[in-house]
Amino acid sequence: MTSTVEYLGGLRTEATHGLSGNKIVTDAPPDNQGLGEAFSPTDLCATSLACCMLTIMGISARNHGLDMTGARAEVTKIMAAEPRRIGRIELTIHMPPNGYTETQKKILETAGRNCPVHFNLHEGLEEVVTFVW
Repeated sequence: MTSTVEYLGGLRTEATHGLSGNKIVTDAPPDNQGLGEAFSPTDLCATSLACCMLTIMGISARNHGLDMTGARAEVTKIMAAEPRRIGRIELTIHMPPNGYTETQKKILETAGRNCPVHFNLHEGLEEVVTFVW
């Protein structure tokens, strides 16, 4: 089992990871009747894209003898209406100043753009990814 999710009331859930027992609480955002005191489910979706990209890039970096420790992503989620959905995800990925060659940059960017979460998002969802080297 990947996880269990319990509805806590008040538009809040608690997800428990099956292997580790780690927990994530979600809360509906203020623009959708919630308190916005935790990640919303759509925040997690957008954030998952960044986590996945950095993870796949990390695998590629390790396989190519590169270090990308300290890389970070800024995530902006923009909602659309009718139906309510994520319309756009903007990611800015800041890479550490490790003197990457153009070839290494291409390898890492290609790896990130081919992460599994990307391939599971709706094709109508606009993804804007900027790498800052």
